[in-house]
Amino acid sequence: MSAPSEQVLSKLEIDQEKKVRRKGGPMLVIVLVAVVLAAGVFAFQSTKKNDRNPVISNGEKPLGAATATSPSTPPPPPKSGDTVLTVSGYIIPRERIEISPKFQGTVTWIGVRKGDQVKKGDIIVRLEDREFAARVLEAQGRVALAEANLVNAETNLKRQIELEKRDVESQRALDDARRARDAAVAELTMAKGQLALAQTYLDWCTIRAPIDGTILEKLVDPNELVVPQSFGGSRGPSTAFVSLADLNDLQVEIDLNEADTPKVHRQQKCRVSPEAYPDKHYEGLVAEIAPEANRQKGTLQVKVQVTNPDSFLTPELTAKVDFLAE
Repeated sequence: MSAPSEQVLSKLEIDQEKKVRRKGGPMLVIVLVAVVLAAGVFAFQSTKKNDRNPVISNGEKPLGAATATSPSTPPPPPKSGDTVLTVSGYIIPRERIEISPKFQGTVTWIGVRKGDQVKKGDIIVRLEDREFAARVLEAQGRVALAEANLVNAETNLKRQIELEKRDVESQRALDDARRARDAAVAELTMAKGQLALAQTYLDWCTIRAPIDGTILEKLVDPNELVVPQSFGGSRGPSTAFVSLADLNDLQVEIDLNEADTPKVHRQQKCRVSPEAYPDKHYEGLVAEIAPEANRQKGTLQVKVQVTNPDSFLTPELTAKVDFLAE
C-alpha cells in the first residue's frame, strides 16, 4: 500500500520550476496596470496644458500669450471735406404757413388748388362780405354827418368871435361856441375810427397770400363755414383756408443721437442726398441746433439749411445728410 501511495503523491506534487514562473505572473500584471495609469495621467496633463494654450491654425497667437506689442497710434484727423457723420432726416419747408380767418364767416370763393404757386398779395379766398360792406356805408354816413356838424360849429364860432369883438354877445356865448366846435371835432374823429374799423373787417373778407410760395394743402370749399379757433370734435368748422410754404427755402430736420453731438456744430458744411434720388447732391449748412434735448428719445434736433434746393427735394420725404469735416 505504501508504494502506490508515494507514486500518487509524487504525481500530485508541483515542480519547483513551475512554482517560480507562477510567482512572476502577478508582478507582470501590476507593472502593466501601473504603465497604463501613468500613460493616462500624462495624457490628461497634456490635454489641460493644450486647453490653457490653444493653438490657432491660422497662425494667430493664442489668447493670453505674452507677445511684444508696439504702442497704439491714434488715427489721423479727418481731412477737409471728409464725412464725419451720416444721418437721415426729413425734408421740411423752413416756414409752413396756415392762413386762418380772423372772424367767423362763410367762404364764397376759393381760387387755388393743391400745388398751385402764388405770389405775395394774390387773392386766394373770398368770404361773405355784405354785412361788413353795409357797416362801411353806415360809418361813411356818420363821418359825413360829423364833418357837417364840424363845419357848422366852426362857422358859429367865427360869428361869436366877431360879435364878442363888438360887445354884442357875452364871453359865455363865445365859450359855448368853442366847446361846440371841439365836440364836433371829437365826433368826426370817432366817426372816422368807426369807418376804419368797418373797412378793416371788409378787407379781411378778401384773403391774400402773405408770401411767395406753393399751396401745400387746400382745407376748405365754397359755402363752407370757417372760424378762427377750434371748438373740438372732428366735424366742426374749418379753422384754416390753406397751408402754403416757399419750396425754395427748405431744410432737413434730423434727430441726432446724443453720442454724436460733439461731431456737429452750427454753420458746419453738409451734403444732402434725397433717398428718392441718391445721385442728386445738394450743399447745406447746419442752421439750427435745439437748445434742449428729447429725454425720451435721447436725441437732439438739428436742422440743416439746403442752399440750392430744386424740384427734386419734396417736403416730408427722407434725405441723407453727410456732415463734413472742416
